Amino acid sequence: MPEVRLVGPNGEQVGIVRIEDALRLAQESDLDLVEVAPDAKPPVCKLMDFGKFKYESALKAREARKNQVNTVIKEMKLRPKIDPHDYETKRGHVERFLKAGDKVKITIMFRGREQSRPELGFKLLARLAEDVTELGFVESSPKQDGRNMIMVIGPHRRKADAKAERDAERKRHDEGDELPEAAEA
Repeated sequence: MPEVRLVGPNGEQVGIVRIEDALRLAQESDLDLVEVAPDAKPPVCKLMDFGKFKYESALKAREARKNQVNTVIKEMKLRPKIDPHDYETKRGHVERFLKAGDKVKITIMFRGREQSRPELGFKLLARLAEDVTELGFVESSPKQDGRNMIMVIGPHRRKADAKAERDAERKRHDEGDELPEAAEA
């Protein structure tokens, strides 16, 4: 491009200048001419230290990666003829996973003659989905996959929200523990 919109080292607008003049100004001030918005008409360039610019953009990218939340899929395996107490225990695990903001993949494993009764699996999965309705929703409905039947339940709230709430709860709990000690002294 013959002309660029130039921004000074402190963020001040210099204006639209010829590319040769912009390069000369960069050389005189011992800085680099960095194109910051190539899609603009004319392109926007800034006078800055390119090494510092690369370092700061790497810091921003690292910070963004740190704040990114990875979706985790937890798995819970059940049998069609599960004992009521075992079912309650497994349901408790599913609820804990959903409260933490994780997706849960529920697998029902059929063996032998159980394979001829897939309705037992559908009933069990429907019961589990009904039991955890307030924490999650059925993301993918039950599907027969060979000897197994699979269903995915997603949480109503995002993992980041669950983590923030858990951290706030810990902080309240820690502050609550310190108050009685201060009263004793």
